Amino acid sequence: MHTDPKSDHVLFIYIQPSSSSSSTSSVQTLKKQQVKMAALATAEICDTNATHITSGDLRVLHPVFQVYGQARGFSGPIVTLKVFEDNVIVRAMLETKGEGRVLVIDGGGSMRCALVGGNLGQLAQSNGWAGIVVNGCIRDVDEINACDIGVRALSSHPLKSNKKGTGDKHVPIYVGGAFIRDGEWLYADTDGIIVSKFELSV
Repeated sequence: MHTDPKSDHVLFIYIQPSSSSSSTSSVQTLKKQQVKMAALATAEICDTNATHITSGDLRVLHPVFQVYGQARGFSGPIVTLKVFEDNVIVRAMLETKGEGRVLVIDGGGSMRCALVGGNLGQLAQSNGWAGIVVNGCIRDVDEINACDIGVRALSSHPLKSNKKGTGDKHVPIYVGGAFIRDGEWLYADTDGIIVSKFELSV
């Protein structure tokens, strides 16, 4: 993924396949697909999918999220978590292979502690998660901003969360004024966040 430093817009860059080895070709194909996904601008999605927005197949989240992380635009299949001031299952999920997915955490909108910090940001990057959206707070902002993933959260808070292990995985959640279901698709850039019932294409 590449961004224009002057505008923060994601640029679509074609990666020429190499015939040197099948493994190199596979990596380049994956990179091209990731760049292609990130190139879907949320404003363009809205302009070209009015019918799906009306039907509810596309939902625009309320503009309440702050932008963090190196990836200003990101997208992928959604994995949902529902927790409250406890991030044990957040870590457990980020310890699994992300495979380009986006973790959406309904933290109940709590502004009393952080659910994601620098260590979890690095873990998400290492395990191939495309991004994290938190209906709550993060901390270690400078560390998260150095990670090559996209992160959205309501704000930052220096206090860490509880470690009781409570919460639910893969359940429907209500975040940013919209219902979000496990397996749906999320598209985010500096204009906002969209959730889609289905995968979109350029």
